[in-house]
Amino acid sequence: EGRAQPASGAPPARETRAPFRFDYERFRRSLRHPVRGGRPGEDPETRARRMKIKEMMKFAWDNYKQYALGKNELRPLTKNGHIGNMFGGLRGATVIDALDTLYIMELEEEFQEAKEWVEKSFDLNVNGEASLFEVNIRYIGGLLATYYLTGEEVFKSKALELGEKLLPAFNTPTGIPRGVINLGRQGTHPHKHFLCGMSWSWGWASAGSSILAEFGTLHLEFLHLSELSGNPVFAEKASNSQPGPLHPPGVMNIRRVLNRVEKPQGLYPNFLSPVTGSWVQHHVSIGGLGDSFYEYLIKSWLMSDKKDSEAKKMYDDALEAIEKHLVKKSAGGLTYIAEWRGGILDHKMGHLACFSGGMIALGAEHAAQERRQRHMELAAEITSTCHESYARSDTKLGPEAFRFDAGSEAMATRLSERYYILRPEVVESYMYLWRLTHDPKYRHWGWEVVKALEKHCRVEAGFSGIRDVYTTTPTHDNMQQSFFLAETLKYLYLLFCEDDVLSLEDWVFNTEAHPLPINHTDFKA
Repeated sequence: EGRAQPASGAPPARETRAPFRFDYERFRRSLRHPVRGGRPGEDPETRARRMKIKEMMKFAWDNYKQYALGKNELRPLTKNGHIGNMFGGLRGATVIDALDTLYIMELEEEFQEAKEWVEKSFDLNVNGEASLFEVNIRYIGGLLATYYLTGEEVFKSKALELGEKLLPAFNTPTGIPRGVINLGRQGTHPHKHFLCGMSWSWGWASAGSSILAEFGTLHLEFLHLSELSGNPVFAEKASNSQPGPLHPPGVMNIRRVLNRVEKPQGLYPNFLSPVTGSWVQHHVSIGGLGDSFYEYLIKSWLMSDKKDSEAKKMYDDALEAIEKHLVKKSAGGLTYIAEWRGGILDHKMGHLACFSGGMIALGAEHAAQERRQRHMELAAEITSTCHESYARSDTKLGPEAFRFDAGSEAMATRLSERYYILRPEVVESYMYLWRLTHDPKYRHWGWEVVKALEKHCRVEAGFSGIRDVYTTTPTHDNMQQSFFLAETLKYLYLLFCEDDVLSLEDWVFNTEAHPLPINHTDFKA
């Protein structure tokens, strides 16, 4: 099967057909619930807690705006901005990540400030190496979500313009994208051996391989780029096959490669060669490097209104292999998901892997009865283990990774794993389990996190991560991560909202908590 042409060689299809227009009004009518909900109020305590979280968001935003507007993150201790090298010259990561949270929380004035920055200052003509994955989940995801929430054209046009700059990453022998893309002008550079728009893989990824969680976390956003532009190229990159009787739309080329390659024990290793399409080494993890690949399988099925049966089957099969080989119970009775290195288990779980309780619950909701019950129990047990990693620390915040060795369970044993950088995965699982079970303990646990954040992470000019969760006089890391505004505070807020606010019947959250709509119908104007 021939690969889709590189973006540069493709004819300008736009001239040959009537200009495409996405019918936003029709899309809004298809939603089953008002975006910000419409149910009558709840008990005063829940409302007060929600208002507290809204105040934290306003505090985080106001300080970013005052000291770091246009930079990628706020450094709250030194009261300045940080740019970093992940986004290849793009700026304003915190603005783009915060937009939909500001909107959902009805922080109207702050939302207008953010929107104005996008209109006046968000420059896409940049040069530099960017992470395809990070730009996709934070920038593309944030812009798409804000367009769907507001209908404001600026967010759509920026998303599509940026999306086009990501396409050269897919020009590899297999069509599996490399991890890094140069966002500079596509074409030749004065130094003729250097091509802008070329992509390569992260230096530390095994032997120039691509990372499962990176190339496996593009599907939701790229389908929406095609949906909004009428240009199938995005879905084809995530699907490299012309729609037709043999290839229903959206059958991913990435998936085709993955379905063809041998899976050890049914598991997906974290590193794949974009040149040969085979695994580079056998490290399997539901935490970093693997995590969101699994999440996007179940969410692709949900986003397709349960039509993408291939995604569902891949998810079910992967979860079965994970249950069989990686799910373990500690001596103290805690259920966890171990990591797998060439057949040898490493009994540790990363904070990043704590999203899996929420994912498994979301998938269980739509499974057959016997499986549904087993998976809901598994989801609750994993979420409870992740809660233990918080409860067993002095700050009541969880470490970056925790182990299940003789003597210590759900605790970080190495100094290098004791930090907390405002990560969202644990409260994300609380939010899903609350919505799917309404067990009050999840709100109780979420409120413990709010109190701990206020006590240990809130500083004079924002929120900061801490270097050691096991000491109550923590050292701050001087970084207010953009995902704290995109994810941590959004999931906490939703935990204390009624279920119809960003209802799971209408929306699927990307892995940066940006809500993308479930495709109830086709909205070509």
